[in-house]
Amino acid sequence: MKLWKKVSLTLLLVVFVAAGFEIALIRGGLSARGTPMAIEKFLATMTRQLAIPSGCRHIQNPFSASPENIQAGMEHFADHCATCHANDGSGKTEIGQNLYPKSPDMRLPPTQNLSDGEIYYIIHNGVRLTGMPAWGEADHDPDSWKLVLFIRHLPQLTAREEKEMERYNPTSEIEREEKRREEEFLNGEDSPNKKQNPHP
Repeated sequence: MKLWKKVSLTLLLVVFVAAGFEIALIRGGLSARGTPMAIEKFLATMTRQLAIPSGCRHIQNPFSASPENIQAGMEHFADHCATCHANDGSGKTEIGQNLYPKSPDMRLPPTQNLSDGEIYYIIHNGVRLTGMPAWGEADHDPDSWKLVLFIRHLPQLTAREEKEMERYNPTSEIEREEKRREEEFLNGEDSPNKKQNPHP
């Protein structure tokens, strides 16, 4: 795309964004609780398309969709991405649903129709003003490419795989301690009867 076309589209985008914000303010402010208006969705999609360099759209994934690579992507997704995107990619998490815009359902066409290069670019570089951070430090980021493979796998994710992912979800020290106590109780190591009657 020629420079003048990009500049024209950018200026047009700025005008639309300004109009969108003015409408939003009139309608009740800029709360993150609402659902983005149609114009905001259109502008966000257009901005994303303009932000991804055209050369990146055609980059092929250097990793094959082998079970091992999808598994690696699944484990990485569960540990790094599921907090916002959920293990099943639906975006139905407390954080994901309170972002603005909300975390997308990555099983659906707006994500699945992107090229591997586009998905990689979004993961690796993030998306400004959305809450999506940039991941990876090197120019060639194997973890992000394996995430692309797993994101492609999301529409076919099984209940068994989703359950397995729970093992890799991050937990706080408090949650781990609660789980340990619960397991001790269930195993009879810390039952109420033992505490009440220490001498049988």
